[in-house]
Amino acid sequence: MQLTLPPRLVRYRRAVVLTIHAALLVLAYLAAYAIRFDFALPPRELVVFWETLPYVLAVRLVALELYRLHGGYWRHFSLHDLAHLGLAVSLGSLLLIAARMFPGPLQALPGSVLLLDWLIAIFLLGGVRFAVRYLRESQLPMRPARGKRTLIIGAGEAAEQFLRQALHDERSPMHVVGLADDDPAKLGRTLHGIAVVGPTHRLRELVARHEVALLVIAIPSATGQQTAAVVERCRESEIEFKIIPSLEDLVTGRAQIGQLRDVQIDDLLGRDPVQLDLAQVQQDLSGKSILVTGGAGSIGSELARQIASYRPARLVLFERAESPLYFTHLDVARTNPEVEVIPVIASITNPERLEETFETYRPEYVFHTAAYKHVPMLESNIVEAVWNNVFGTLRVAECAAAHGVTKFILISTDKAINPTSILGATKRIAERIVLELPTLQGCATDFRVVRFGNVLGSDGSVVPLFKRQIAAGGPLRVTHPEVTRYFMTIPESVQLVLEAAALPEAAGRISILEMGQPVRVLELAEQLIRLSGLEPYRDIAIEFTGLRPGEKLTEELVGSGEVTVPTSIDKIRIVQRNGADGTLVEEGLERLLAALAGGGDRDVINVISALVPEYVPWHDGSEVAAQPAVHLERRAKELYALPRGVLPRPTPITRALQRPAPV
Repeated sequence: MQLTLPPRLVRYRRAVVLTIHAALLVLAYLAAYAIRFDFALPPRELVVFWETLPYVLAVRLVALELYRLHGGYWRHFSLHDLAHLGLAVSLGSLLLIAARMFPGPLQALPGSVLLLDWLIAIFLLGGVRFAVRYLRESQLPMRPARGKRTLIIGAGEAAEQFLRQALHDERSPMHVVGLADDDPAKLGRTLHGIAVVGPTHRLRELVARHEVALLVIAIPSATGQQTAAVVERCRESEIEFKIIPSLEDLVTGRAQIGQLRDVQIDDLLGRDPVQLDLAQVQQDLSGKSILVTGGAGSIGSELARQIASYRPARLVLFERAESPLYFTHLDVARTNPEVEVIPVIASITNPERLEETFETYRPEYVFHTAAYKHVPMLESNIVEAVWNNVFGTLRVAECAAAHGVTKFILISTDKAINPTSILGATKRIAERIVLELPTLQGCATDFRVVRFGNVLGSDGSVVPLFKRQIAAGGPLRVTHPEVTRYFMTIPESVQLVLEAAALPEAAGRISILEMGQPVRVLELAEQLIRLSGLEPYRDIAIEFTGLRPGEKLTEELVGSGEVTVPTSIDKIRIVQRNGADGTLVEEGLERLLAALAGGGDRDVINVISALVPEYVPWHDGSEVAAQPAVHLERRAKELYALPRGVLPRPTPITRALQRPAPV
């Protein structure tokens, strides 16, 4: 049922509301007099009533106008609106009390009448508004039930907001018939007239009893383990179920409470999400000129979106992939029109473009996310992996140092710890470059590293791959039944990067996230199949293919020679720096560069092993026999004779870098 004005009166809505207010105020004033004199007004008081009525009515209407109450939407009347109404009526009463101090008709007005009039006016003006809202929202028998019969799981704040929105929206496809909650104190109670009908462990019974066709999970603060348990009960009920956005999405504004979606695998992570210190990050990023390399990748694009929300002066997206850069730039620029967002198509191995970009845009912060990252592919493309991940990082870092960048944040990976892959080894060398290389340590730039585990939903990660395999009817291919990985969502990983960039104690250190317990990839695959409404091993087969080149059975967060200490931010730790010889890093890079020039994969792996002693190559050791040091030194000397390029502060390494990228 909906209370609306006839079409002819819509254009006169304000006049209609004003008339209703005037009538209610007159009624309230008359009732106050009647109650004060036991409904038998003496003739003298009746004269005072008529003489003072115009003044009381005028003052009250002006007070309501000051609080803009003649134009409100009554059908959405809330406690906040009631507070405004109370303030408006109270203001009118104070003005009338003040007027009694001066000669005039109001001097004869009894104070008790003013008090009663204050109470009754609030009651009538507020009551008629709540009545309109009730008539609109109430599920009376005269209001036909529309939409799917829906049971909301949860009876907390999020469930209340969702239920209120569902009741308000006449186009809602849901007809809410009850709520389910495991808190015994809530059982039998009602929320907006809808009862809490039972706990979640009786979900199948509740679904059958109330003929429910849709379940809505409305517990955004639940942990992954709790959500997984609820999802399993929803699956057992054998009806459709949805979930409201996560608490993280609601807080950051990426989603609204009423935007239902399917349950996703990141909802089931068995750990609490990272909480971002918004004030610290805001202070750190606001008004800065910021460069993000790999700005259109999975991490880089989300990093760009979150950085833009903190109002930097300029955001430069440095990316070699044209189409992803185009769409990322459109998205970030559209949602943040006050931020100057600049797309730059270029490779981090191109020194001229790097120099031009740094010279033109003068970034104060650099977030270096650009890297080749696919483990098996890099095992068969070693030269390109080293050229991009190692020497591309060196070029960006030296360019940042030469142009006085305040902070440089390198995005690393847990695969850099005791690596068995080219990816892990090259990222470990990149870590050593920014934290140990003498030419960088001697500059004013604050170099930092951030490590995290596998990112759910990133390009080429296991979850999108599994989803494609499910869509094709299977089978899902898992490398090993016992393989485990640390997982985090893309927003979580970006939060860690931003926190690490802002933490004072993280300067010159490696920051890592306390990621809880590793997840078995097999269990991840089984959950994805179930979330698709299918049964693993029955509807979708799972095959084991064996570990691929470069892969490990388990990943680690901290190396054997590393010690971590807590920080001021919960769940973030930093690695204490061990004594490192930067000169050996520089010499190793010279040898690595010489190996790239013509030594082949075996030479490259040999030099990588010297730079990263904990590296255990996947390749057969007989194929990577050590090459004589003099052989590598001779190649280095040949390269050093090349003409200098445009990079400032040339060292033997940067001079040698002035050559075309290997084909």
